[in-house]
Amino acid sequence: MNQPTGTHADPADGAAILDALHACLNKYVILPSAEAVDAVALWIAATHAQAAWAHAPRLVIRAPEKRCGKSRLLDVVEGCCHDPLITVNASPAAVYRAIGTGHPPTLLVDEADTIFGGKNADANEDLRGLLNAGHQRNRPAIRWDAGTQKLEKIPTFAMAALAGIGAMPDTIEDRAVVIRMRRRAPGETVAPYRHRRDGPALRTVAQQLAGWLGANLATLEAAEPPMPVEDRAADTWEPLVAVADLAGGTWPARARHAVTILTAEADESTNVSTRIRLLVDIRTAFTALGDPPAVATTQLLKVLNDDDEAPWAGSGPAGLTGKKLGDLLREFGITSGNVRFPVGQAKGYTRDAFTDAWNRYCPPAPAPPTVPSVPSSFPQVIPGTDRTPGTDQTVPATRAATAPGTDRSVPVPQSVPPLSRQNELGTGGTDTPGASLACQRSTS
Repeated sequence: MNQPTGTHADPADGAAILDALHACLNKYVILPSAEAVDAVALWIAATHAQAAWAHAPRLVIRAPEKRCGKSRLLDVVEGCCHDPLITVNASPAAVYRAIGTGHPPTLLVDEADTIFGGKNADANEDLRGLLNAGHQRNRPAIRWDAGTQKLEKIPTFAMAALAGIGAMPDTIEDRAVVIRMRRRAPGETVAPYRHRRDGPALRTVAQQLAGWLGANLATLEAAEPPMPVEDRAADTWEPLVAVADLAGGTWPARARHAVTILTAEADESTNVSTRIRLLVDIRTAFTALGDPPAVATTQLLKVLNDDDEAPWAGSGPAGLTGKKLGDLLREFGITSGNVRFPVGQAKGYTRDAFTDAWNRYCPPAPAPPTVPSVPSSFPQVIPGTDRTPGTDQTVPATRAATAPGTDRSVPVPQSVPPLSRQNELGTGGTDTPGASLACQRSTS
């Protein structure tokens, strides 16, 4: 590969550099999809233009088990990104000082599940706060310097990648490009990676990225690429799409396709908060009960606690209680009240009280299944027969009566009860209750 020449790399040069980076990723790692390869390549490239970005997207590399390639991917990221600073268990103070140098490195954290999982989660709350704040520029950490007796503002803005088993804290994944690694399947092979042997080739790609993007920082800083997503997702992905647009070729379309696919995957697998899960389950409960205008609290609790796949029965010895339900819903401005039901008055919730929260916080309710109608031009055949409704005028009979003087059996319609002895509709051979009482009165 030739080094880009001139003060500004043209789009063909940028596309060629990204293609070389893409090839490096595919050489050493099996990623879960083509969109994931494109996303990682663009994220690595974006680290070389940190000065241009208003947001520093995180890269989360997570796997369900060991030996899924997450650490190998982090090795390739380290070889190609801007000024890597890799750590397994750095103290928050050390990370603050490393980032606050004015020219921040790219922070790479391996085995992040040991930092944010289990008993260590609370102990590393400062580090999580740093990673959350550092997603946006001009969000410094403020510390009191006892030596100078002054407040100290420590910059937190820096690109960061985290690799580990399982999900990262949701506040981090919400600011990240999330890559879900998988163990290689039989027949999937990659080249072995050796730092001393293969590292120089990766650093060459890194130098080419730095030269190309460093010469176009002003263009990237002013870029406002059209995005297929909104809000925080747009903030996170915008640097990657801006790099793709600068490169040209097939990269702009590929970048936006990766945004759409990976964002949808993240939305589907996001851990739903307890309160939102409760809103969704209450909506399901209302539907199961026939969408009444109001439901008694006791009835709603029974439906929620009887769901074996929901967490509510495990909320305590008695499951979810009325008080716990009220506490969870109060944050949405939903409260219970005295509701008049056909059987009397009771504490309950009206359906209208939930409508606004359902629209704002819950995914759309699934549409009810539809049964395709049969066009009128196609006659429906009664199963087990060759007759169509409306064409056979005979009434089926379960028993036949023989007409006097004939050999033909006359079908007795069974849909209409025969007359009783008192010429009233009833059961053949018996009196109707009214007739029996009349006979008793006449004989008494």
